[in-house]
Amino acid sequence: MLKINENFLKLQDSYLFVTITNKAKEYQEKNPEKEIIKLGIGDITRPIPKAIADAMKKAVDEMLDSKTFRGYGPEVGYDFLKEKIIENDYKKRGINFENYEVFISDGIGTDIGNVVDIFDEDNIVAITDPVYPAYLDTNVMSGRSGNFENGKYTKIKYLVVNAENNFIPELPKEKVDMIYFCFPNNPTGTVISKEELAKWIKYARENKSVILYDAAYESYIQDKNVPHSIYEIEGAKEVAIEFKSYSKSAGFTGIRCGYTVVPKELIGYTKKGEEVQVNKLWNRRQSTKSNGVSYITQRGAEAVYTEDAQKEIAENIKYYMNNVKTIKDGLDEIGFETYGGENAPYVWMKAPNGMKSWEFFDELLEKVGVVGTPGVGFGPSGEGYFRLTGFGTKENTEKAIEKIKAYYKK
Repeated sequence: MLKINENFLKLQDSYLFVTITNKAKEYQEKNPEKEIIKLGIGDITRPIPKAIADAMKKAVDEMLDSKTFRGYGPEVGYDFLKEKIIENDYKKRGINFENYEVFISDGIGTDIGNVVDIFDEDNIVAITDPVYPAYLDTNVMSGRSGNFENGKYTKIKYLVVNAENNFIPELPKEKVDMIYFCFPNNPTGTVISKEELAKWIKYARENKSVILYDAAYESYIQDKNVPHSIYEIEGAKEVAIEFKSYSKSAGFTGIRCGYTVVPKELIGYTKKGEEVQVNKLWNRRQSTKSNGVSYITQRGAEAVYTEDAQKEIAENIKYYMNNVKTIKDGLDEIGFETYGGENAPYVWMKAPNGMKSWEFFDELLEKVGVVGTPGVGFGPSGEGYFRLTGFGTKENTEKAIEKIKAYYKK
């Protein structure tokens, strides 16, 4: 008899963004004459920089010549890309890494899902609440969640972030082993200071914990006092794994490339208390279960660091952040309670009139023709909140906000 992984049966409903897509599609099919503007899923709309496309075209041409053809590449990434990452993303901030500490993959989503493989099932997991769903769901699948009761999993430690605590998670009173952070934050669009992050580094060192740090939106940081990498904090190499992506900065959502940094200083422990380098475990996992990212894609990622590409990336980020300002200013104008939107491409808002998240989603879709993301989909503390993204086009963003203002000014 074939037995399944019953942890999958503990997952709640369908994946958040699939539900949003299906609800919008169903409404559109029933109302084909109505225009729907989507500001829900965080997918970019600006094209990739020309320098990136040119680099990928050149790499394709190389595959046509037996002298430059590439077959299987290194499972953990080519050195030419790792060197660019280390030089541009870390050394310029006074942080040093060796090539073997950087692992190229097809994106943060994949690595977040896979990193759970190397950690024991009995580890206690802490996540901010609300939070990007993948952190929680992958641990449910891996057997760390316990049962789902009263809107929460019994073995997960929920770190509430809301207006009352300025969206800064408070240190847990009990010991936790795996701590998931995303800053700038998805979904709230808020950030964490170096001083606050240092408290968590200290906690993790004292408790021999690991911080799984998602820095997907670091390129959107405008405040010079906000860290772009957790490794800017002293001691972080001993306790943190950092995930970064080219998706939201260089337009790689459809190309797929990112990387994960696992410092050699990071130590895990066997049940007997023996020390093990986490870097070696991750290298073994990736080398066994992955054939790596294509040579063509990695040449494109390498070109991200060229001067021409950096100029276009900066322009695209400015474009999206202007959209965010349009959203935030428009919502503020009609008296909505808003957060974030200053160092991240998201605006987090309180649903009006005490509405629940999905209730507001339905009203916004049916009465206004705008799709956003219900806050409760990110966790129980997201109930009554809503997320809008700046990743749409300028025209659609402006149109959506004007429609929202016209309806809710009544």
